[in-house]
Amino acid sequence: MREEKKFISEEYLKRLNGSPFFLVVDYRAVTVLQFTELRKRLRGVGAEVHVVKNSIFRIAAKNANLADLAGGLTGQLAVVTGVKDVSSAAKVVKTFQGEFDKPKLQYGYLGNTRLEAKDVLVLADLPSIEVLRAKLLGVLQAPAAKLVQIINAPGAQLASVIQAHVDQVNKAAA
Repeated sequence: MREEKKFISEEYLKRLNGSPFFLVVDYRAVTVLQFTELRKRLRGVGAEVHVVKNSIFRIAAKNANLADLAGGLTGQLAVVTGVKDVSSAAKVVKTFQGEFDKPKLQYGYLGNTRLEAKDVLVLADLPSIEVLRAKLLGVLQAPAAKLVQIINAPGAQLASVIQAHVDQVNKAAA
């Protein structure tokens, strides 16, 4: 392998090892302006897209201990990687594909598990990790809030009785 190809392969390997997922898209017929817009949207969710040379990416995937991608790397491909959750990146790709009818999502990997296009689209429909964390926090806080409410109830009732007595005494004095 020539020196520049080794460098590119190492760059691909670094991206694969630095990301918990990657999505493969066919970017045929995507204009430069559209690809720039896709990059901008992905950057907003902590992901990025790069055009790859299939043969070199195949070697990098093999070095990253992923399954053999030989059959899945044909055509003009770009790879989406990221440091955050896969559902946000998948949501951006799905939305973009809905708007422009391209790029075509081929498949993805989450860890070492291959995801077909339909599986990635299911992930795109999931709420983001931040929303899921907020829901979990709400579920965990609800019992504590109820407990505080129960503990405060007798004191609040006592304060209400005392206030009623004070109001009655003030009314009688006036």
